Amino acid sequence: MKKILLIDDDRDLLKLLEVGLEREGFEVLTAVDGSEGLRVAFRVHPDLVILDIMLPGMDGWETCRRLRELSGVPIIMLTAKAREMDIVRGLTLGADDYITKPFGVSELVARVQACLRRAESGNSRVPSAMLSSGDLTIDFARHRVMLRGEPVDLTPTEFRLLSYLARNRGSVVPHRTLLREVWGPEYEDELQYLKLYVHYLRRKIEDDPHQPEYVITQWGVGYRLQAG
Repeated sequence: MKKILLIDDDRDLLKLLEVGLEREGFEVLTAVDGSEGLRVAFRVHPDLVILDIMLPGMDGWETCRRLRELSGVPIIMLTAKAREMDIVRGLTLGADDYITKPFGVSELVARVQACLRRAESGNSRVPSAMLSSGDLTIDFARHRVMLRGEPVDLTPTEFRLLSYLARNRGSVVPHRTLLREVWGPEYEDELQYLKLYVHYLRRKIEDDPHQPEYVITQWGVGYRLQAG
């Protein structure tokens, strides 16, 4: 039984989500602020964390950062902040997904299941090969990326995106295919996710993200990793 940790100061919402997730077979733990959430997370090692941003005391941003420092646990952020800059901030801090309020329990359950599938897939697919393209080297087995011999710090989602492009190096991968393979079938229409993560990836591996040499845009179609 997968363990889900809910961190939110809205006790009515906590109860609603707890009932909905338990109905789907999850074990649910709850916390009403960031400090309590961190203590629970470190004690029980949940399989996934659902985290509100607007929390008393330690907010969701700081809670996410501290969780990510010590664990690769999937994190879904709940937010009433729908501005792109807020979404970018959460994803940059290491969140795997975000849901803007208001939302339906069925939507949340679908996102939880997709995040867990991605985490399990990432743990089970361990190709032994390494791939190089120019100065960029991808070590699939160790989940490690090097640029000119120096390590590049990628989030799990960024690594999955780069890896999928690498396995199809030289070929244009359509937007929907990337969304389906990297995030899951529930995300095929979430083009903003893909644009944001391509932006993050380019900032980390390109000398000039505005004139990329590795992750190339095929306008209106998708992206490809330039063959070295």
